[in-house]
Amino acid sequence: MKMEGRYYEEDKLLIFKINEEIDECSVKEIRRRADYEIERFMPREVIFDFDSVTFMDSAGIGMVIGRYKQLNIIGGRTEVANLTDGVRKIFAMSGVLKIIPEIDLEKRLEKFNQTDDKKEVVNL
Repeated sequence: MKMEGRYYEEDKLLIFKINEEIDECSVKEIRRRADYEIERFMPREVIFDFDSVTFMDSAGIGMVIGRYKQLNIIGGRTEVANLTDGVRKIFAMSGVLKIIPEIDLEKRLEKFNQTDDKKEVVNL
């Protein structure tokens, strides 16, 4: 699977964990799936987890910026997490990190990991 998703209903939080290189070929499917899930859940917050991404080109930047714009329209926010060195360098050079913050995903999810009630989490 190229991308895993989880939706935390209580916080209206949607997380996409990308599990492949992001280039012109792969970005189309990632974009299509992300758009579908964003329209389906109308989240307040979307986090892209890049922990497993070893390579990303400008197509990845465009994909993230596009989702950022889409979320701005519905009043949501976009964040990135677990940037590998190569991906962080591309985000920094493009200026994306000036408008889309990098967050500590583990810290952000602490409250969900402490609860035994998992019914609010939807695996996509």
